[in-house]
Amino acid sequence: MCGATAGGLSLDGVNVAKEAVIQGQVVRDGEPVANAYVRLLDKTGEFTAEVPTSASGHFRFFAGEGPWTLRTLAPKADPTDRQVQAQIGSVAEVTITL
Repeated sequence: MCGATAGGLSLDGVNVAKEAVIQGQVVRDGEPVANAYVRLLDKTGEFTAEVPTSASGHFRFFAGEGPWTLRTLAPKADPTDRQVQAQIGSVAEVTITL
């Protein structure tokens, strides 16, 4: 995962024109949640990938175009699902609040 910058993850070195990027931050009570897990599920609900959040609560996936579900797993929180649409040439920015 790229290092976090103020306001989100840096896209330095990412050719957004050729990628479908899903990225964001997991927060609880306005504070970042480190070491939560964000899963990427395809349109049928099948597991595709999983990443831990950084110290600043950020995560990033490179996905195919189409609908996806982000499932967040964190201590002391129920699993949280969030729908997102990925498109080549754009960055889907998502904030997941626990």
